[in-house]
Amino acid sequence: MAPSANSDVVVIGGGLHGCSTALHLALRGISVTLLEKDYVGRHASGVNAGGVRRLGRHIAEIPLSIASAKIWHSIIDLVDDDCGFTPSAQISVAENDFQIEQLQQRVNQLQKLGFDHEKLIDQETLRELLPEVSGHCAGGMIVEGDGHANPFRTVQAFRRKCQQLGVRILESSKVENISRKANTWQISLQGQRLESPVVVNCAGAWGGKIAAMLGESIPVEARAPMLMITARMPSFLSPVVGAQGRTLSFKQFANGTVLVGGGHEGSALPESNKTRLDYAGLATNARTAVEIFPIMREAQVVRCWAGIEGIMPDVIPVIGSGQAEGVFHAFGFSAHGFQLGPIGGRIISELVIDGSSSLPIEAFRADRFAK
Repeated sequence: MAPSANSDVVVIGGGLHGCSTALHLALRGISVTLLEKDYVGRHASGVNAGGVRRLGRHIAEIPLSIASAKIWHSIIDLVDDDCGFTPSAQISVAENDFQIEQLQQRVNQLQKLGFDHEKLIDQETLRELLPEVSGHCAGGMIVEGDGHANPFRTVQAFRRKCQQLGVRILESSKVENISRKANTWQISLQGQRLESPVVVNCAGAWGGKIAAMLGESIPVEARAPMLMITARMPSFLSPVVGAQGRTLSFKQFANGTVLVGGGHEGSALPESNKTRLDYAGLATNARTAVEIFPIMREAQVVRCWAGIEGIMPDVIPVIGSGQAEGVFHAFGFSAHGFQLGPIGGRIISELVIDGSSSLPIEAFRADRFAK
């Protein structure tokens, strides 16, 4: 790849996928400029639940998730920081026999496809693993060897490694326009213009806006998944827990605090970088936590927040080449992209340098919505 006057590649978006892309390109000798309109890790990547899970993945995501899990277990080798990664089981709790049957069908489906990481567990095993789970819960599904990490620490670790490898990071650098001149992309910022033969769109909830500047129409909706965290409680939980029939993401940290999330949303205001909380949704999430873990009746919530996340119509991301030469996309991870960050960056680096991906990404084509 012939170098430009600025850099070989411009990556737009300083979340985990943007930083991972810049890192993997730099590891292969490519000069990179990373643009972030705010600061690195400002939005979804730095404020999510930090789940590192293969459990319950969309079928198309499973090969990527398995590959990324391997990287997470040695993440310190990639970024010189363990990112707060804590290995643990991930469990989806079933509250009745119908949900058990749903989980059994899922296990059967994955086994036919050659995947065996998700396993059904009975009520007795569930109680051994989750002593405080409610008595009505009937069983569940488990994946051993998943875990969770500290999201903001993770993004900053990727940032530091990028800088060590020579990546130029420009924060407070909002892209105002992108145009094509000969074989070069002209990226206009506030008072500055960059040139590069390759642009990678990792702009998250703003990915559709950047795609439009590149001549493509890709639908992505800005949403605001909410989370809450409690004061410290006695230790009662090691695995990360979800629920088969409800929206729940539930974990206890080493300091005793408990994080509760799982899909209830506030309002996203991407033009102003703000979110509004929906307290009725937070209350519903709190009730779900109490009904599955009665010990949570004693919990005191100390903080609630929401990040701005890009959600695709089919709830799987866009990963791959754009319509124009030298354009690549990796955005719209639909509130489950954190675990995929390490592998997502590697995939984009392969597409840029080698022209193909070592993993199957056909399902994530940017033009699937036009079809």
